Amino acid sequence: SRSPQLQGVWLARPAASMLFATVLSSYGATQASRVMHQQLLSNILRVPMSFFDTTPIGRIVNRFAKVREQPQQGEAVCSSRYEDLLSWCRWLAIRLEFVGSLVVFFSALLAVISKGSLQGGIVGLSISSALNVTQTLNWLVRTSSELETNIVAVERVHEYMKVKNEAPWVTEKRPPRGWPSKGEIRFVDYKVRYRPELELVLQGITCNIGSTEKIGIVGRTGAGKSSLTNCLFRVLEAAGGMILIDEVDIATIGLHDLRSNLTIIPQDPVLFTGTLRMNLDPFDQYTDEEVWKALELAHLKTYVQDLPKGLFYVVSEGGENLSVGQRQLVCLARALLRKAKILILDEATAAVDLETDHLIQTTIRSEFADCTVLTIAHRLHTIMDSNRVMVLQAGRIVEFDSPEELLRNQGTFSSMAKDAGITNAETTML
Repeated sequence: SRSPQLQGVWLARPAASMLFATVLSSYGATQASRVMHQQLLSNILRVPMSFFDTTPIGRIVNRFAKVREQPQQGEAVCSSRYEDLLSWCRWLAIRLEFVGSLVVFFSALLAVISKGSLQGGIVGLSISSALNVTQTLNWLVRTSSELETNIVAVERVHEYMKVKNEAPWVTEKRPPRGWPSKGEIRFVDYKVRYRPELELVLQGITCNIGSTEKIGIVGRTGAGKSSLTNCLFRVLEAAGGMILIDEVDIATIGLHDLRSNLTIIPQDPVLFTGTLRMNLDPFDQYTDEEVWKALELAHLKTYVQDLPKGLFYVVSEGGENLSVGQRQLVCLARALLRKAKILILDEATAAVDLETDHLIQTTIRSEFADCTVLTIAHRLHTIMDSNRVMVLQAGRIVEFDSPEELLRNQGTFSSMAKDAGITNAETTML
């Protein structure tokens, strides 16, 4: 009566072991993949911008997804080596079969030698197990080959997990509450380069920008205009010197405290897939009344009211269902909502028409009168009513004075103004 029960137990134990091993392996692989993917994503989101300058986007995307090679790319290579591949497989199979035959031979030989001390069941078990050695060796070789091939993906992911991150998001030293309250900016012998092996793009910038001052920044392509504004957000870290905002060294505070208190309107407006309200107030910090007020100041209220769902109109990826001018005005409305004490315009009107340019400039002059505004100018007339104009050349400040004074000095700015058809500051103010 116990024999069937014992047989059931002996059958259940290996079945349970196989089931447990399969479940454990699947769960472990899933958890390991999830943890590695999360660490990879967290690390990539915190790497310096120089990493994206030197790494193709496609390569980064491939680390997050299963790479599927196009058949035509590898067809010629595979076809040319197909006969060699068959020969190698046959070479390996013959030797594995030879090793398996040797194991069976020695098992049978030992059984004959030890026939007086071994029971028949043990002999049969050993020989039957030896007969499976060839199959086991084939499985072992195939698994080892697959592991060696697939581990490359893990190595690539691990490589990106070790990429050096930006500075800490939050540090122990926090700026005072309400910082910056004045909007004063001071550059002290500031130097910066994009990567350690490259030349300096800003070479000893030293200047003071007062509270609520409106500064225009001009220069030829490659002069360092955008690099200067990137430094304010610590997208580029200092190679020397410092930047003080309201007498706080920005290198000593966390990136969150710094970037959340500055506002920039870039040349290429950034919109995300989602509702219009989400793009204006992604963290849901403002009321609908405040959002509508910002839209009114940005000259978008009537347009949004006419949309099918108003504030909940769905914006497509990159804002493709809005015109370039409308996207830029949405970015302006976003800046009006935040109303930071320091506003940076990085050629914000370079890609829009003159009418939209006029709307943006008018709104900025009226609504950001009590803020410090830095404007990188594509059209010189947009900065002719600035308090001062900074002229950059080869990473250095060559001129820094009022537009009227610079026009009278017949220097670099005067030459640029003549090329743009500007003869005096008054006639260019909108």
